[in-house]
Amino acid sequence: MRVIICGAGEVGFSIGAYLSRESNDVTIIDQSPEMIARINMDLDANGIVGSASSPEVLNAAGANEADMIIAVTEHDEVNMVACQVAHSLFNVPKKIARIRDQVFRDPAWANLFSRAHMPIDVIISPEVEVAKAFDMRLSIPGTTSVSPLADEKLFLCGVLCEEDCPLVNTRLKQLSSLFPDMNARIVTIVRKGVGFIPKADDQMLINDEVFFIAEKKQLKRILASFGHEEQKAQDIIIVGGGNIGLSLIRQIQKTQSNVNVKIIESCSNRAIELSEILEDVLILNASGLDKKILEEANIAQTDTLIAVTEDDETNILASLLAKQYGCDRVIPLVNRESYNAVTGTLGLGAVVSPKAITVSSVMRHVRRGRVKAVHNLLGNYAEVLEIEASESTSILNTPMKNIDFPKDVYVCAIIRNNETIMPTAETSIKAGDHVVILTKQGEAHSVEKMFSAQVDIF
Repeated sequence: MRVIICGAGEVGFSIGAYLSRESNDVTIIDQSPEMIARINMDLDANGIVGSASSPEVLNAAGANEADMIIAVTEHDEVNMVACQVAHSLFNVPKKIARIRDQVFRDPAWANLFSRAHMPIDVIISPEVEVAKAFDMRLSIPGTTSVSPLADEKLFLCGVLCEEDCPLVNTRLKQLSSLFPDMNARIVTIVRKGVGFIPKADDQMLINDEVFFIAEKKQLKRILASFGHEEQKAQDIIIVGGGNIGLSLIRQIQKTQSNVNVKIIESCSNRAIELSEILEDVLILNASGLDKKILEEANIAQTDTLIAVTEDDETNILASLLAKQYGCDRVIPLVNRESYNAVTGTLGLGAVVSPKAITVSSVMRHVRRGRVKAVHNLLGNYAEVLEIEASESTSILNTPMKNIDFPKDVYVCAIIRNNETIMPTAETSIKAGDHVVILTKQGEAHSVEKMFSAQVDIF
């Protein structure tokens, strides 16, 4: 597959790294010679210096033969024009654009992106995606990460093993006897920042982050077995009233009921603007690091504080102060990966990364054969694939024990006729099955081959 990526920032670089590992022909365009030098040095990709919206530059990038363009520059207008030029001049089949400004997402202007005007197939809004990630975390309290699978028939969740976790030091093979009717599967354990696919004799230790797949109806009981019986938040403080904060408020108002929300915003002009937009939300014009303001907002009786300012340090410090002043649950927004190791040691396990969410959102729409969805796990450590088994799938009707799976490929669950199967060595895949597979970095191509999938981006 030939792919052009517009923008060599962290998101563009991560997408390029992912696609180039899968033997795709990747070209990345950026106006920064330094960023393109990094691309040419670190990735198996072609870097071009220039404007992503320029027909000449797109032509030099091979747009005439491209299967897809992914526009993720820092400028919405450049991303939109790049997709328009790719369509009008080069007939690129699939166009994905990151668009931040919510004005463009207003339903009143929905016709803008119709095929007759600016035909962008997929629009990714980081603010909206991040708000959904926070909202999902609020909906399933006690988790560090939540990804719905198979139209929410299953969920991939992360949970921390704290000191009071009853499952600590329990071998995984004992879980089926301890919970015989629990339809769930532990797929990954992260220990001291390093992830691994556990075996039957492995144990969970204190401070491990455990990722499991389970049906929605089982989530509450599974989380309780890990010692997490947190209730849904009724009182929430949001530090930061920017685009993400506003998107989060709207998401909460749409999906959560009987929730009291307060916003702490340091910019007075933005605070006034928010007060005009949000009628039933208390807006405090102050710093989220001010102890008096936190006390005025009744932090000690608040269920959850979410820090979403544009500054990582402010988000981390506001979360630490909130915990110190009595708030049970804090969720900071953290952009820089270098802070990941620090947040764990500080007890801030539930961190949200806009870059990781944006990359995952884009990759979800890069269809490959019968792969219906892709969910990145722990950055680029692994991914969860959702695959539809067809009549031509080469491994149909063969017991798992007789299939020569690559070392780092693991069948986690099968949905058949709306029922969930946690496969054993004797389980076989049948035509029409919706199969959930965990694969470590670089093995997705092997999975495609096993399912006899031809490259297909539609």
